[in-house]
Amino acid sequence: MSESVYKIVELVGTSSESWEKAAANAISKAAGSLRELRIAEVSAMDMHINDGKIESYRTKVKVSFKFDGHH
Repeated sequence: MSESVYKIVELVGTSSESWEKAAANAISKAAGSLRELRIAEVSAMDMHINDGKIESYRTKVKVSFKFDGHH
């Protein structure tokens, strides 16, 4: 196996449905501009509340991808 370097970025995804969908939204968006995504670690979850009701779910994820020096 050759030696590799990975970069980690932190993203926050949102969803009106669930934390899982919020995380999936973050990964989907990241996959559009970052190549060779490897791992996504959930670091925090919270909710935006308005008038006593959950308005949206937010999931903070740390995403790692293979670093080739062009990002």
